Amino acid sequence: MYVVTNAIRVKKGYAPQLVERFKERKGIEQSTGFIRLELLVTEGLEDHDEVRVCTTWENKDSFIAWTKSEAFRKAHEQKDRERLDFVLGNEMFSYKVALSVEA
Repeated sequence: MYVVTNAIRVKKGYAPQLVERFKERKGIEQSTGFIRLELLVTEGLEDHDEVRVCTTWENKDSFIAWTKSEAFRKAHEQKDRERLDFVLGNEMFSYKVALSVEA
């Protein structure tokens, strides 16, 4: 499995608005190899809020195919981003899953 996270820093108090935006997806759930999307809201930060968008994929190739898709382009159109004046920045990370244990 392959996991990609996008840590999005937003102005203090704006995490709920960003989470709300993700409730209307634009096709990621139909992408080949997509397993799950989770949003994590970081607790205890003083200067800003952080929402970590975590996507899990069957493999790296599935994630790369998503980033080259029409659905990805539509989900990341500039017109949508212009409305997000509360976003301070972001940092992406990717991981190859070495171990996964379930209940």
